[in-house]
Amino acid sequence: MLELLRIRDLALIEDAELEFAPGMNALTGETGAGKSFIVRAIDFLTGEPMSADLVRPGKEKAVVEAVFVVPTESGGAEDLIIRRELSADTGRSRVFVNDRLGSLETLRELRAGLVLHTSQHGQQKLLQPAYQARILDSFLAEPGLLPERDAALAAVRAVQAARAELAGRVAELSRQREFLEFQRAEIGKVKPLPGEEDELLTRKAGLKERERLDEARGRALSALLGEAPLAALVGELARALAQLAPFDESFEADKDAAEDFRHQLSALETRIRRLTLDDGDDDIEAIEARLFELAKLKRKLNKGLDEIVDLGRQVEENLSFLDSCALDAKRLEREEAAAAHVLGGVLERLNAARRDAADRLCARLGQELAGLGFSEHARVEFVFEPALVYAPEAPAAGAEAGQGEAGSDEAGQAGALTELRGRLFWVPNPGQPPRPLDKIASGGELSRFLLALAGLQAESAKPSLIFDEVDAGIGGHTLTRVGERLRALASRQQMILITHWPQLAKLAERHFQVRKEVREGLTFTGCARLDPAAIEAELDRMSGVSSRG
Repeated sequence: MLELLRIRDLALIEDAELEFAPGMNALTGETGAGKSFIVRAIDFLTGEPMSADLVRPGKEKAVVEAVFVVPTESGGAEDLIIRRELSADTGRSRVFVNDRLGSLETLRELRAGLVLHTSQHGQQKLLQPAYQARILDSFLAEPGLLPERDAALAAVRAVQAARAELAGRVAELSRQREFLEFQRAEIGKVKPLPGEEDELLTRKAGLKERERLDEARGRALSALLGEAPLAALVGELARALAQLAPFDESFEADKDAAEDFRHQLSALETRIRRLTLDDGDDDIEAIEARLFELAKLKRKLNKGLDEIVDLGRQVEENLSFLDSCALDAKRLEREEAAAAHVLGGVLERLNAARRDAADRLCARLGQELAGLGFSEHARVEFVFEPALVYAPEAPAAGAEAGQGEAGSDEAGQAGALTELRGRLFWVPNPGQPPRPLDKIASGGELSRFLLALAGLQAESAKPSLIFDEVDAGIGGHTLTRVGERLRALASRQQMILITHWPQLAKLAERHFQVRKEVREGLTFTGCARLDPAAIEAELDRMSGVSSRG
């Protein structure tokens, strides 16, 4: 039950606070006073979108907050406080549930148990076959059948998508098969290895280095050994200096230096002879031949060597896939058949449940409509039309169409599955054939249909009922019957009724008047609870009576 509603800076509403009663609450006022903005505020609070231009000019944000009294699992009741703010600058909103930040998804989950809004706009929705089908589904004895159907259908479509992907890949690779085999043959002739070209170039560079080493070593040894080895000449010099030393002691040091140098030359020769590069058994001609073979393959395939190595792996994988894909196709075909079998079972149960719900709903609707002034002969029924849900793209040879409604082949395809979708038909007068509701119902009749449906839909959760001019297009004795039905509903659960009929407004336990006024050049919409005297005056206004006397 909606206990308290406060609206600030929304459209023409600066600050309005309404405390609703448990039974019927009437909202009345002149056309254009802003009654529908009260209801729009409730819709906004329970998850509906709202444009930023509805924030009152000059204000940063609009705020709508409410206190709902909701039942608890223990059988008691507790307060549920919801606040939603709309920013004028960004158009974004923030949600708070019991003073904790929430989400729009939370509001939408709560909405079904909080409010059920029926308006003139609902008449247009009621004429739509898809909406009529959703109404029927809302009366299923097993609501879990719908998510079960969705899950089974999603499973079938996932396998179908996998089959389509497999078929597409097979078709593409089949077109390329000749080229793939050519690539495999060319790569197989050369058998390139990852990083082979770089390795060969490194080895080739190593061989070039060895050539330069041998050349330099030869020149060094020629200089050391020549026709007259340098070490022998230095030895001869040392001996000559030794003979000069007795004549001049300073030649003794020169003799020692010459001896040291002779020993250094001997060691140098040994080091030069030992200097070499470890190039194994590399053959420069073999390396050059392999590099040429790799270069020719690169030119032929127009790719780098590493790309060719990867290409070879991909080609092998693709050709292997083509050779083995028949097994995958058979596996997916079996999976699709199994998923379709599950879906068919769910659809069979769903179709039966829809027929059962249609019988129950039509019987209840007939009773409700009779109480709202329709002829006792008026009859309501759902006409079911099969809708294709699943059709295998490539059914297995010899497969038979499933039996019954769920497996019937309405689309002319073997193995197709259909579900029944109900469309609302009615017979307002005896002797007439059933016809679609959207073909014959008047505005007043649609208003009463909405009222009857809302009463039935709200039986279990008992949300607050909001009727926004649902009495449009009716009058006279029918209006009295509608008032009786509204009063009966209000005795069961809370109701907020926007009406222009005084006959209905006077039934309310609490009466609010919405009025528009201009103050200092600014327009304001206000909403005030009326006392008994003000209620009499408002009812007079609605009746077109200037005074009572």
